Amino acid sequence: MFDLAPHHSAPIKRTKTSENYKLAPNRWLSPPLEDDHDLYLVELTGDDDPANAKSWTVPRKLRTAFVLGFDALVTSWGSSVYSPAVTPISEEFGVSSVVAILGLTLYICGFATGPLAFAPLRACFVFTCFMFAAATAKEFQTLMLARFFAGVFASCPLAVVGGAFSDMFGNETRGIAIAAFSALVFLGPFISPIVGAFITESYLGWRWTEYITGIMGALAFVFDLALMEETYLKTILQKRAAQIRKATGNIAIHHVSEEEVVEFNDLLHKHFLPPLQLLFREPIVFLITIYTAFIYGILYLFLEAYPIVFTEYRGIPSTLATLPYIGLIVGVLIGCGIVIAFEPRYNRKLKANNNMPVPEQRLLPMMVGATLFPIGLFWFAWTGNYPSIHWIVPTLSGLLTSAGIMTIFLQALNYLIDAYLMVAASAIAANTFLRSFFGAGFPLFAAQMFNNLGLSGPGVCLRLRRMSSYAPTDTGKKKGGQGSEDEEAKTE
Repeated sequence: MFDLAPHHSAPIKRTKTSENYKLAPNRWLSPPLEDDHDLYLVELTGDDDPANAKSWTVPRKLRTAFVLGFDALVTSWGSSVYSPAVTPISEEFGVSSVVAILGLTLYICGFATGPLAFAPLRACFVFTCFMFAAATAKEFQTLMLARFFAGVFASCPLAVVGGAFSDMFGNETRGIAIAAFSALVFLGPFISPIVGAFITESYLGWRWTEYITGIMGALAFVFDLALMEETYLKTILQKRAAQIRKATGNIAIHHVSEEEVVEFNDLLHKHFLPPLQLLFREPIVFLITIYTAFIYGILYLFLEAYPIVFTEYRGIPSTLATLPYIGLIVGVLIGCGIVIAFEPRYNRKLKANNNMPVPEQRLLPMMVGATLFPIGLFWFAWTGNYPSIHWIVPTLSGLLTSAGIMTIFLQALNYLIDAYLMVAASAIAANTFLRSFFGAGFPLFAAQMFNNLGLSGPGVCLRLRRMSSYAPTDTGKKKGGQGSEDEEAKTE
């Protein structure tokens, strides 16, 4: 950044170098400030400075956290409220169900490709506009494009919340705050299919799933305008420096970040490349990302699995078939409780380590979730498609499944934040990028998977046995095995 000019009464000392920078007809670049450069820097005035979000009162922190949480709830709601509308959309626009599911897939793809530079206020407004565009779409292409760009701008609240919570909450309380926030993020995809099913099957029709989401987005925009406060220290101090410059007329006063010159190479190496470098060069980031991406894919796979199991297999009306999602909703709250229950233990380890993060302690609840998750999956698989088994049995499996999803997903993010503190945003960005594509892809093959393989273990085993060249099956003559020999003996 160029040197700031001294007071206008000071003599102009022109050097050979300054001749390259002509400022006015008879003026060139002034010499550097002779006083100490640090005297003009705006910094925190103390630990209780209101610019430091950690010094805010609890109600003030909770107000901002509520707004961010509601923003995230609306955006995650928008992803899955579309699920019950797949069939009527496919009928109205004359496309297959798999093609209609692209409205869900493209929205989640938008999560991965969303512009992180947009502030929540602007992103929320544009998200609302695209949701109303989806609600009024006259062509299928318009609906798909509107859903995709709604997902792009929906990514903003999910992207900035980690930094905002780090600004407001210390190591001792950040885990609980992020747990509560994550509960809202996961409740959205499980609550909205229930509401969406009743909206779609009523006289309102599928378009009102998008209208209501747009109305919720507009409400979130109002909350942002009225209640949202900036938490990023750099931005707050930049605004403070601008106010002091305006009030005093001293243009030398500034924040150190205003000296930065941002170039394309800086953006490339400081913002775009680090997430990919962490993902493919750091084994722990890669492995945790693959694991959480699979978990995230299962979450959205359930959006298609539950209607198949409870409607097609059990013959429950489509609206009532979404009520088993309540088991998943309660499971999210259980998972949140598990994480919070481990926080006192983490805080003791934190103090014993001189208040330095202890990442591995975040993995203990994750181990609990990693045990609950497969138990819930097997429970659901072995009881879901048998009408003789009461519907409450597979519904209760959701308690373990979503509790596992919640603890695994949440503690994986907490681990990345603690382990990669200085580049935590890049680590989370890498995680978000990959898992969003898993979440987008899994619903596309849900119907084919359940129709071809079945839901339970026996269905999978039967499928594998039919692929055998030796095992006798009811699918006809097999080559080269005992089955073919028996057939030949019967023919003879």
